[in-house]
Amino acid sequence: MTNSPRRGRMLGALVPGSQRRALPEVADRLDLDSGETRAKRSAFWAMLVLSGVIAVSGVATDSTATVIGAMIIAPLSTPILGIGLGIVTGERRRIARSVAYVLGGMVVVVALGLLAALALPATSDVVSNSQVTGRTSPGLGDLVAAFATGFAGAIALARRDLADVLPGIAIAISLVPPLGVVGVCLGQGQPSLALGALLLFVSNAVALVIAATVVFSGVGYLQDARAARQGAPVPRRRRAVLVALVAVLVVAVPMVANSLQAALAELWLSQARSAAQEWVGTGNDATVEDVTWQGQDLVVEVRSPDAVPDVAPLQDQVDAIVPWQPEVVVLHTVGERVESTG
Repeated sequence: MTNSPRRGRMLGALVPGSQRRALPEVADRLDLDSGETRAKRSAFWAMLVLSGVIAVSGVATDSTATVIGAMIIAPLSTPILGIGLGIVTGERRRIARSVAYVLGGMVVVVALGLLAALALPATSDVVSNSQVTGRTSPGLGDLVAAFATGFAGAIALARRDLADVLPGIAIAISLVPPLGVVGVCLGQGQPSLALGALLLFVSNAVALVIAATVVFSGVGYLQDARAARQGAPVPRRRRAVLVALVAVLVVAVPMVANSLQAALAELWLSQARSAAQEWVGTGNDATVEDVTWQGQDLVVEVRSPDAVPDVAPLQDQVDAIVPWQPEVVVLHTVGERVESTG
């Protein structure tokens, strides 16, 4: 079979011919229902459950290292990339099977997170730790990173010489931890936070599918699929492309909104910090230690040997700055800062 000029250029740029995996080899790696199906399925579900347990444990204990461990062994990227390959080759059954594995995996991990949250002591405030807060408000930067990681993963899968980078790609494209956060947040009665974590997972999954579709088409697997069918046309992919574009739009809109909201919140926080420093004054040895958001409230930490001024003027200033007029909470620490003279 001769390569078209376009295919030749893209194939040479993305995957040199000497390193290109054949379509049957890639399909065997991504299709859990072909070849040694029993071994593939048992490995997928065993690794998924273990990854879910590790991820939920890392979330509950606020351990970044533990969560990274869950990312490395997470097998969800296999059926997600399988969806992309199914779109390229026009195999609807492969797409349906891969989607079923992804949905089943989502249910398993979310259930593990929910059970863990219900088992935690009533005094545990898991939703405030960094593993949760970092995954419940994804922005446009997360979507860009997901696409870049998706392209890297698809290229690495199509090349024989890039297998060593797959663990790093698994860490970069977070799949299981956001689902664990969804379950934990649901168990803690925080559906809005759970929705944010679900958005992060869906955006990562959509980016993986689209990147895989682009890369696998570019390296020639579409032509290989046509040749394997002895010239029979591959089913049209217009519907799949349309669905992919709609999916990108659905996840991109709230992520752009989150990015804008985060930028505005940081601007308002800076203005509120200036207002707080003006409020405490300069003649009573009072200092503003920190000004942070805590949910919708503004928390102002003040260190002063004397009583703090009346909070009402600060509340009025903050109400004039922030549209939703947050409640100002002042945390007063009695004392003074002593600097070393040595």
